[in-house]
Amino acid sequence: MKKFVFYRLAPLLALGSAATLPALGQADPIKFGKPNLEDFDSQRFVADSAAEAVVLCDYGRSRFEYVDGDFRVVFDRVTRIKILSKAGYEWATVEVPLYHQNNQEEKLTNVRGFTYNLVNKEVAKEKFDATIFREEASSNVTMRKFTLPNVREGSVIEYSYTVLSDFTFNFQDWQFQHTIPVRWSEYRASIPTYFDYKMLMQGYVAPSVVEHSESAMQVTVREGGGYVGGGFNTQRVAGSSTTVNVPLKTHRWATKDVPAFRDEPFMTTSRNYISRIDFELAGVRWEGEPYRAVADSWEKINEELLASETFGTQLKRGGFLKEQLTPLLAKEKEPATRIAAIHALVRKAVKYDGTDRLYSTSTIRKAYDQHRGTAADVNLLLIAALREAGFQANPVLLSTRSHGMVNQEFMPLLSRFNYVIAHVALPEGKELMIDATEELLPCGMLPTRCLNGTGRLIMPKAAESRWVSLVPQQRMTEYQQIQLTLDDKGGYTGKVHSEHSGYAGLHQRTRLTEKGEKKFVEELLHGREGWNLSKYQFSQRDVLDKPLTFDYELTAAGGDAPAGVLYLKPLQHFGNSRNPFVHEDRKFPVDFGFAMDETLVMTLTLPAGYEVEELPKAASLALPDDGGRFLFQAQPSGATIQIMSRLNLSRPVYSAEEYATLREFYRLVVAKQTEQIVLKKKS
Repeated sequence: MKKFVFYRLAPLLALGSAATLPALGQADPIKFGKPNLEDFDSQRFVADSAAEAVVLCDYGRSRFEYVDGDFRVVFDRVTRIKILSKAGYEWATVEVPLYHQNNQEEKLTNVRGFTYNLVNKEVAKEKFDATIFREEASSNVTMRKFTLPNVREGSVIEYSYTVLSDFTFNFQDWQFQHTIPVRWSEYRASIPTYFDYKMLMQGYVAPSVVEHSESAMQVTVREGGGYVGGGFNTQRVAGSSTTVNVPLKTHRWATKDVPAFRDEPFMTTSRNYISRIDFELAGVRWEGEPYRAVADSWEKINEELLASETFGTQLKRGGFLKEQLTPLLAKEKEPATRIAAIHALVRKAVKYDGTDRLYSTSTIRKAYDQHRGTAADVNLLLIAALREAGFQANPVLLSTRSHGMVNQEFMPLLSRFNYVIAHVALPEGKELMIDATEELLPCGMLPTRCLNGTGRLIMPKAAESRWVSLVPQQRMTEYQQIQLTLDDKGGYTGKVHSEHSGYAGLHQRTRLTEKGEKKFVEELLHGREGWNLSKYQFSQRDVLDKPLTFDYELTAAGGDAPAGVLYLKPLQHFGNSRNPFVHEDRKFPVDFGFAMDETLVMTLTLPAGYEVEELPKAASLALPDDGGRFLFQAQPSGATIQIMSRLNLSRPVYSAEEYATLREFYRLVVAKQTEQIVLKKKS
């Protein structure tokens, strides 16, 4: 670690202990070990009846100390939670992540905890027994876990701990919102002005309190002899001393009555939207020295990646594939078919083990020989193979949907990425994104987990590196052609031809492979009472760039006896039977990942002696700004009814401001597709 020196001092002076002045003069919002009696009153939590628990107070504070010639960060936390149901017991298990690097690790100290229960109108408390478990979370993070005792419905749990960190770049972030309600959350930070941190506030709950002020940290400087104690209590032992006031910027953020964060359909990770503040160390400014940037530049990241033995070096080691590539290239002449053949070669040779990484675990040759590897092993091998075949292929860094969104405006940070794919430059300025991790993924199509905004293209010349869009050209396309013949009891027989293309094809092929044909069909029948499939057939299962087709014959039972009037909802089992957007409001975008097309064409043959009494009217709906359309038409034609329904969503992402319109659009679609047809027996 660097030994920091205050250059305005004489060269022989050394820094001693330090004391930090109270941040903003505010009293702490919680006193550990002193629960509030009102927290045991169930009436206070009537409004939280749907919640499993409630955070009563979550208080954190980060400050700096100067120890043995180095700055370190001290993070203190006190948390109190009310348990409302058995589902809330999991909040009694606390996880504390600790960063480690180069045989140094953050230290967890002063762990304390109590469980409070109301027994005979008296508060009984049970102490945490100090049992702490260790678990490896990642290559640089270990998790410390402990569980508070004797938790039951109505308990109040409380814990506190301190984390000591020598990693000033890893300043503690803070999360104001959780999946349960939070009555009060507060975070304070006292930071010497020598450290330049970028503070990134995100989420849809604005802090109730935001305060900033300036203060100082008193540092005792010793020359010659020494001092004991620190701050205002320093005592001279020998020699002389100087007290230095290190300027601080102090910050306080607090939120009140924060609602529980709820998962919604069609969203990426909650980390993108939950209310929090993150810190990134941009640089340091020591007295007497110019500002020194700490954050990497894209040029530096580019160079380091390409020089890495487990990244850039591997891209040059595809020569061992020459024997496999030679006959393949002799057979295929067109660039597109050659690329697809190389993609198939890698896809079949190495099975993705489900681990997402930027760097190969060892070498691409080892992954090839073992027929198994991480996403980096597979896709770095793919790039090396493409280069060996003469293509201009380069890596693209990205963050998967579950890892979080990458904001181009933030400082360059390699930790924000967890995945790598291949980029191939084609003639006429065209380009192709390729991933070989999925067995059923066509060439030129990315897994759904990779559809997350933008990625960073790493080029041999750093100046040519750039951002590239990850929005796919492929859509989720469903087509159904249905022929049904009705009987006078309201039952029907028929044939269905369905085609699943793009991401629909990937999804259905994956289901079919995982479940098998029999289970696939069984799930199709789920919720369709009275249905029976007599014959079915899948086609083009292995032709990945073609639609997966599914043909089947069905019968559906009607009533017990002929009816004079038949009430039918023929599309309810083929179209959209429910609106996926249940809640009235939404604070963050709807992210499908891809555009969508759903087309349904039905021919309904009437039973002999019946005529149309009531038929749904035609409909044409459009979302603003060419966001999508819905067309519906039902027309009688002799003894048949022709029905056409088409739903198109032209964009993969819709903003929170567009949510109400999108929700209403889907409501109208569902209403129209479940609208009834009335047939009447001719008199």
